[in-house]
Amino acid sequence: MKQMAITLIDEAVAHGARMHKACAVLGITDRTLRRWRGADTLTDRRKGAARQASAQALSVQEREQILAICNSAEHQSLPPSQIVPRLADQGIYIASESSFYRVLRAQDQVHHRGRAATPHVPERPQAWMATAPGQVWSWDITFLPAAVRGEFYRLYLVLDVFSRMIVGWEIYHNESAEHAAALIGKACLRHHIR
Repeated sequence: MKQMAITLIDEAVAHGARMHKACAVLGITDRTLRRWRGADTLTDRRKGAARQASAQALSVQEREQILAICNSAEHQSLPPSQIVPRLADQGIYIASESSFYRVLRAQDQVHHRGRAATPHVPERPQAWMATAPGQVWSWDITFLPAAVRGEFYRLYLVLDVFSRMIVGWEIYHNESAEHAAALIGKACLRHHIR
């Protein structure tokens, strides 16, 4: 293809065309043409250029064999990172783990196959917006180190989201829903919130 472009440009220049205009018609620059003429080979060595198939490339039969193994009842719920070692334990080698992934990706089978559970997408929590103090409170439990190594106190803290004011806090030895309910109840009474 490059040789054909060089020949066409030479013919155009021989018939009176300007070189840079003839190059522009083919979508190249005259600098590219000079580089092609000075090169020892006209094969495209750019990254991502079309290349001939490698001698080590998997054949169509090997690709079909990989798909058959991955979709078999024994392996349909397993990823290639588990299939390839299991086959190796049986003395069977078809292709590398990355080749298994490449074949599955080409067939859009990298996602969950067989009985593999789909990932659980948790629901986003409801968003609350405060425009004044006393509208939205947030609470949390923080561990505080005790004098004895490995033991912790629990700091229960209630915070007003708008003003960042601490509206209630207490320290306990353990976590329980009763402690949290009592703290929030006391904070509501203290700040006159029903």
